[in-house]
Amino acid sequence: MSTMNISLPDSLKSFVDEQVSQRGYGTSSEYVRELIRKDQERLHLRKLLLAGAASVPAGAADARYFEGLRERVRKSGKAGAHE
Repeated sequence: MSTMNISLPDSLKSFVDEQVSQRGYGTSSEYVRELIRKDQERLHLRKLLLAGAASVPAGAADARYFEGLRERVRKSGKAGAHE
């Protein structure tokens, strides 16, 4: 694992220390790694959303479409319950 040193104003350092203490992180590095992971996930989701918005619609998103989605979720929930 690589090391990175960062400088923070006292107010941000205090905030990080509070988050580490209150949210159960072992170190400030764990907290910062979690923030970076969440930002990566957010950027990935944004990319997927933009790609979806730019894509050609596959069909109408009507009541029948959403009922089909609900049925798929119900079936996957039942399958997961048996595992």
